[in-house]
Parts: sequence; C-alpha cells; structure tokens
Amino acid sequence: MQQIPFLLNFLFFQHSDIDKFPFWSEDCLPIRSTFILESIYRNMNRLENALNWVRWVAVAVPFVLLLGFQSKDRQHFIKQTGTIKTVVIDAGHGGKDPGCHGSSAHEKNVCLSMALELGRKIKDAYPEIKVVFTRDKDVFVELDDRAKIANKANADLFICIHANSASPTAYGTETYVLGLHKTEAQAKIADRENSTIYLEADKGEKYKNFDMSPDAIIARQLQLSVFLDQSIIFADKLQSEFKAIGRYDRGVKQAGFLVLYKTTMPSVLIETGFLTNKEEEKFLADSTGQKKMAGAMFIAFEKYKAGLEGVDYKTRGTQDPIVESPNPNPPVEKKDLKDKIVFRIQVETSETKISPNSVRFKKHEVYEYQQDRLYKYTVGEFVNDFAAANNYKNELRQKDFPNAFVVAFQNGERISLEKAIKLAEK
Repeated sequence: MQQIPFLLNFLFFQHSDIDKFPFWSEDCLPIRSTFILESIYRNMNRLENALNWVRWVAVAVPFVLLLGFQSKDRQHFIKQTGTIKTVVIDAGHGGKDPGCHGSSAHEKNVCLSMALELGRKIKDAYPEIKVVFTRDKDVFVELDDRAKIANKANADLFICIHANSASPTAYGTETYVLGLHKTEAQAKIADRENSTIYLEADKGEKYKNFDMSPDAIIARQLQLSVFLDQSIIFADKLQSEFKAIGRYDRGVKQAGFLVLYKTTMPSVLIETGFLTNKEEEKFLADSTGQKKMAGAMFIAFEKYKAGLEGVDYKTRGTQDPIVESPNPNPPVEKKDLKDKIVFRIQVETSETKISPNSVRFKKHEVYEYQQDRLYKYTVGEFVNDFAAANNYKNELRQKDFPNAFVVAFQNGERISLEKAIKLAEK
C-alpha cells in the first residue's frame, strides 16, 4: 500500500521535470517504456495483494466476532431446548417435478410415501408434537416456499426426504447438512436438487442474485452454527439407524442445498438411496422398504429427541404395568423447601406411569415429576448441595443406574442445572 503514492507521483510528474533527467531523452524511449510498464505491473501486483488482504480481513473479522457473540447463544439454545414441539417433514419434488427416477419408480412418489409414514409414526407416538408437511399429496412446491413453511411454523426440526441418482452401481444412504461440498459428486447432487427452481413460475428468476458462493455458505453456517451442531447430531443418528436395517452407510456430508440454506432450525436432507440402482429402486418403491426407512428415521428422531431432553433412549421402551402393593413405599416427608434449591438424581423416564415398587427402581425410594407429558423419576434429595448430589450420582452410576444424572428444582419446578448451582452458592 505504501507504493501507491509513489506510483501516482511517478506516473503523473510534471512535464518540466523531464529535462532534469537524461533517462527521459528520446534515445531512451524503448527503455523508458519497458521500465514504466514493469513498474506499473509490479505496483499493481502489490496493490492487488494488499486489496486481497483487506478483503479477507473484512470477511474474517465479522465471522470471528459472530462466533464470539454466538457462543452464549449456542449455550442458551442447548440448555433451553427441552424437547421438540414442531417438526416439518419435506417430501422432495412433486407435481410437475418428478425428481430422479429408476426404471419405473419416481423420486417424488417414494419420498412422499416415506414422509407420510414418518409423520404418522411421530403423531401416533407423540400426539403433543405438531407435524407439518410441506406437501401431503402430489403437488409442486417451490423450494423457497418449503423453507418458508418451516420457518413460519417455527419448527424445531426440518427433515427433507429425497432419493438419489448416479451410475447403476452406486448404492447406499447419505444425509446432508448445509455446508461446502468436498467432492464433485456432492456438488452434482446439490445442483440436481437445486435445479427444481427452473420449474418454478418465474423459471428461477427470484434466485438470480442469490449468493451461494463458498463465502456466503460459510457465513450462513456461522450465522446458524447454533443449529448446525444439532443438524449433524441428528444426521449421524439417521445414518446409524439406516445402517442398523442393513443399508450401506455413505456418511454425513455437506453441500449447498438451497432448501437447507433458507431454513432457520436444525435441518437435514436425506438421500434415501439410488433409484438408478435396480436393487435399491426395488427396495424404495416397495411399501415394506418405505416403512423400514421411515421406521429408521423415526428411531433416529426418538434418540435425537431423548438427547435434547437429557434422558437415555433405552429407558423409553416398554413400561412395567402399575401394580398396587399392600406395602407401598412411605411418602417422602414434606419439608419447608420454599425458595430453596433441591438437587435430585434422575434415573428413569417413561411415557406411562411406573409403580414406585417397580423392580426398575431397585428398591430405591423415588420422587416422580412430570415434564413435557413424560413421567420422570428421581432418587435422593440434596438441599443447596450440588457436590453431594453429584457424588451420589457417581455412586448410582457404578451400581444401579449407569445413565443417572443430576437435576434441580426450585419450588417444585425443574430449573437448569447452571442456574441452580449459582443460586445454591448464594
């Protein structure tokens, strides 16, 4: 940058100065021309490098600041998200957009069947969760509208279901989150799914100035970093469940999908298999295969939900029937705990009520509370003493409850552990 004043002075000196230097005589004209061009070239290179440096500083500084500000937001999101209230399920393509196809199966149809089956499973198991479909029949929905539906519904999770195409030998499932593609194949998949915009009424005109450059995608990732972590966690659980039903695991990947770019919640795009592979087409086109895939997605959803709630998925299976006992455990003596912080150790979570005498509690006296329509069971009671509660938790993990964890209450209401520890210290 220091060369710029010199360069300008060199190029625009006064004509009267020429006579002072023999170099500017007519005999030196070829040499002078070469010298000027080389000087301009060298200084322009320096200028370009300086401008590139300024450009990257301008890009990087806001990102660093954004990450710094978002660290608290990320913690807030993870701590405050106790459960899932709304799920948006997006069946890819539809209507005039058939998507990819095999010898007979079309992507739009197999995706819709799996989406509806997944939605039914979630509704049946969790009637309190609102399930929204971007389409529940064979209609065309613009990419922009799919994201708007999810954002308007204030969804806690967005699940986009697609099918893949490539060579006849390609096979397996893969789940995408928003990011930069690492291979040409990933870029082609994103381009194919994004090409839906050219079937829209304006032939994709509204996306004309839409920036999907690497810089823009990185900026968007940072902006939504609170949700990207959760997207990756859910995507990983999906791939694990697909593998569990015998599907080949192609992994969790990243690419610049428009529909993921525009959503503002944890979001994934599932490529359920290759319709261009005869065996996979047969599996995905058959109702049995569709139900298996939807079932795997549902189990992944349950595990992801349990993770957000801070419970062990294994405790949410079949429940013991409630059996009345002539000698029930005596009720815990009520104490004056107003405004005090009470730490307990949670050992079980159930969708139905469990008898306090169940063998699952291994003769421990339990305290029951309800949250998000779930029955939750704790043992122990430690007033303003997190250290003692934490020690008891470690003891329980070694003996009876390997997944036990500490929870906190104030005036009968569960509060965050971080808040409870701070209040207890006071």
